[in-house]
Amino acid sequence: MRAAKALNTTMNFIASWKDNFLPFLKWLPELKDSKVLKADIIAGITVALVLVPQSMAYAQLAGLPPYHGLYAAFLPGIIAAFFGSSRQLATGPVAVVSLMTASALEPIAGHSPELYIAYAVMLALMVGIFQLALGLLRLGVMVNFLSHPVVVGFTNAAAIIIGTSQIGKLFGVSVPKAEHHYETVWNTLGAAVDDTHMATLGMAVLALGIMIILKRIAPKWPNVLVAVVVTSVVAWATGFEKIGGSVVGKIPDGLPPMSLPTIDWAAAQELMTVAIAISLIGFMEAISIAKAMAAQTRQRLDANQELVGQGLSNLTASFFQGYAVSGSFSRSAVNISAGAVTGFSSIVTGLVVGITLLWLTPLLYNLPVATLAAVIIMAVINLIKVAPITHAWKVQKHDGVVAVITFVLTLLMAPHVENGIIIGLLLSLGLYLYRTMKPRIVVLARHPDGTLRDAEVNLLRTCSKISLIRFDGSLYFANTGYFEDKVLERAAVKKGLQYVIIDAEAINSIDATGEEMLYNLAERLKTNNIELLFARTKKQIMDVFCRTGFADAIGEDHFFRLRTHAMQYAFKNMGHCDAVHCCPLQMHVPADEETREEKYLEEGGKTGKTGKAIGETFE
Repeated sequence: MRAAKALNTTMNFIASWKDNFLPFLKWLPELKDSKVLKADIIAGITVALVLVPQSMAYAQLAGLPPYHGLYAAFLPGIIAAFFGSSRQLATGPVAVVSLMTASALEPIAGHSPELYIAYAVMLALMVGIFQLALGLLRLGVMVNFLSHPVVVGFTNAAAIIIGTSQIGKLFGVSVPKAEHHYETVWNTLGAAVDDTHMATLGMAVLALGIMIILKRIAPKWPNVLVAVVVTSVVAWATGFEKIGGSVVGKIPDGLPPMSLPTIDWAAAQELMTVAIAISLIGFMEAISIAKAMAAQTRQRLDANQELVGQGLSNLTASFFQGYAVSGSFSRSAVNISAGAVTGFSSIVTGLVVGITLLWLTPLLYNLPVATLAAVIIMAVINLIKVAPITHAWKVQKHDGVVAVITFVLTLLMAPHVENGIIIGLLLSLGLYLYRTMKPRIVVLARHPDGTLRDAEVNLLRTCSKISLIRFDGSLYFANTGYFEDKVLERAAVKKGLQYVIIDAEAINSIDATGEEMLYNLAERLKTNNIELLFARTKKQIMDVFCRTGFADAIGEDHFFRLRTHAMQYAFKNMGHCDAVHCCPLQMHVPADEETREEKYLEEGGKTGKTGKAIGETFE
C-alpha cells in the first residue's frame, strides 16, 4: 500500500511538473491530425502577414530602428507558445508597451542611439525576470491590483498619445521633443501648417485609404499588408526617397545575433518602476484576450503559467536584440479567426518572420515611414473606447472618477505615462479603503410579515432590550473603529439594552485588529450589563475565535448557528418583556423561520445550538 501510494504521488508530481514546465506537450500530439496541422499553418502565415509590418511600426513607435521590431517578433512569440497557457495568444510587439518603452528611454538615452538600443534590450530583460518570478511564485493575482477603471483610463489616454505621436511622420515634419507630449503635439501641428511635405502626406493618405476601404469592403483581406505593398511599390516607382520622403531603408540581413544584455545598474534603478508597469500592463493585455479566447474554445487557462510564458518570451527578446513584448489583441483575434487550434500557429508565424529576416528584407527598403505611422494609427483607433468609462461611472461613481483622473493625468504627464498608472492605482486603492471603512451596518427588526428586515429602511420599531445588528463586510483595521462606534451608539441610545446580537453571516474575514476590537467591545458591554452574542458565524471566522481564545473568553454559549437560536436565548434570559411595547422581535415569528435560516447554511451532520459543538458546521 505504501509503495503504491508513493508511486501515485510520484506520478502526480511528474504530471504536475509537465503541466507547469512543458505545457506544449498537451497540444503537440494533436498535430498528428492533418486538419489541425493545416489550420495552424494557414493561421500562422495569416498572422505573420499582419505582424511583419506591425512589428516594424511598433519598433518605430518605441523609438527603435524598425528591424528591432522584427527581432522582437521572431523568437519571443515561439517561446510564448511553447511555455504559455493559451493556445491562440499571439505574442510580439504591441502599441502600449512600445509607447511605455519610448517614454521610459527617451529621457535617459534619447541622445545616443546605441545606448537607447542597449537600454531597450535591458528593459526587456527586467520585464522578463519580473514576469517569470511572478509566474513561478504563483503570484499572478498581483495583476488584480490594476483595477479595470485604471486600465481603461490609461488605455484610452495611451491610444491618443500613440496616435498623436505619429502626426509628424504623417506630414513629413519633425520638431524637438518638448518636456510634455501635448507641447510636442502643438509644436508639430504648427510645423505641419507651415512646412508639410506633400508627398509624405499623400503617401500617408494612400495607406490610410487602402486600410479603411479594404476593412469595409473586404474585411478578410490583409489590409495592412496590401497598404505596405502598394505604398512601397509607389515609393519605388516615383523615387519617393529622392524627393525627400522618409523610407525604412536598409535592414541588416540575417537573424538577430544572440548576446547577453549589458546591465547598467544605475539605469536599471531608474527603469525599475517602468519595468514593473510594463510587466503588469502587458500581462493584463495578454491575459484579457487569452481569457476571451479560452471562453470561446473552452480550454483551460492558467494565469500563472501564462506569466511564465510571457516572462520567458521577454527574456528571449532581450537575448536576441528585441524589446519588451506582450500578447496582442488584434493579432490574437486574427489568429483565432483564421482557425488556429494549437500553439503551433505562433511557431509558424515566428518562422515566417525569420524567413523575412533572412531573404525578404530588401523588399522593405522602400517602405515609407508614413505608411508605418498610418498602420499604428489604424491599430490604436480601436483602443479609444468611451463606453467602458461611462459604464464604470454607472456601476460606481468612484470607479468613474478613477478612470477619468487616470486618463487625464496620463495625457498631461506624457511622455512619463507610468506616472498616470501609479497615481490611478494609488487612487483606486485609496477609494477602495474609503468605501470599506464604512460598510453597511443594518439594525434588524421584525416586519409585519414575520421576516427580519432593515429597521431604518422599512420604518420598523426595534426591541428595547435586544439589538440585532448585521455587519455587511469583512472586519479589518480600516473599519473596526466604525463598527465599534455603531454598536456602542446603539448601547448608549437604548438605556435598557441587555443583548447585542451580531448577525455575522456577511463577515467573511477578520484580522488581528478586528479580533482585538471585538474582545474589547465585549468587555465594555459587559461592564454595562450587556451581553454580546454571535449568530451565523462562518467557519473561518469561528476558527479564528477558537484559536485566539476569544470564544472561550466570552463563552461558548454566546455563539449560535441561527439568529432564531440567539433570540430565543435572549428571550429566555431577559425577563418579562411584552411583544407589543417592549420587544417586537417576539411578534409574528413564523413557524418555519428556523427552517428558512437553515437553507442559508451548509448542510452538515448533527448540530447543536452553541459553542464548539457546532464549530465544524459553520459556513
